[in-house]
Amino acid sequence: MTRILPGIFAMAAIVVASNILVQFLFGQWLTWGAFTYPLAFLVTDVMNRVYGARDARKVVFAGFIAGVACSLIGTQIIGEFGPLVTWRIAVGSGLAFLSAQLLDVAIFDRLRGGTWWRAPLVSTFVGSAVDTALFFTIAFSATLAFIEPGNDVSWAGEVLPMLGFGPAAPLWVSLAVADWGVKLALALIALVPFRIIVRRLGARVA
Repeated sequence: MTRILPGIFAMAAIVVASNILVQFLFGQWLTWGAFTYPLAFLVTDVMNRVYGARDARKVVFAGFIAGVACSLIGTQIIGEFGPLVTWRIAVGSGLAFLSAQLLDVAIFDRLRGGTWWRAPLVSTFVGSAVDTALFFTIAFSATLAFIEPGNDVSWAGEVLPMLGFGPAAPLWVSLAVADWGVKLALALIALVPFRIIVRRLGARVA
């Protein structure tokens, strides 16, 4: 357990930072949290490559617990427009994180024997897609309003050109597409630190 503590601390720090930074907008379609959260996949993949799927799952569950704690705290903090974290966002965030990260671990483990970059890239691409789809659908789709009837998210259903220039779609779809785009870009960029960190930790483990 001691050997994965750095991974646990890194995952918890990313989750906490993302929960804070998601409150601040970056442009029209993103929040600052969109740039920190994808690093969770980097941590998971490094742990998976160096220590294996079992320890990677332990790191994921530690991050999930940190996320649940942040969500519970957020539901009790009242901002200008109500709680900083609604129950829909809390449920969507928790389910999306756990599902996507565990899927990432499973795919990475299946592909670990191939070219070094294939496992982290494919697992992150798929995990990111699942994470984005689950979170934004649960948190903002009108069809799931029954999760929290008292939470009015009609603003997210406003039909606008996607990302300001594409086909008409609910606003939350544009937010999801922008978010996923950042995750994909960071998945490619993260291959560099992934390679460096794995080499250093691999040598230490050996």
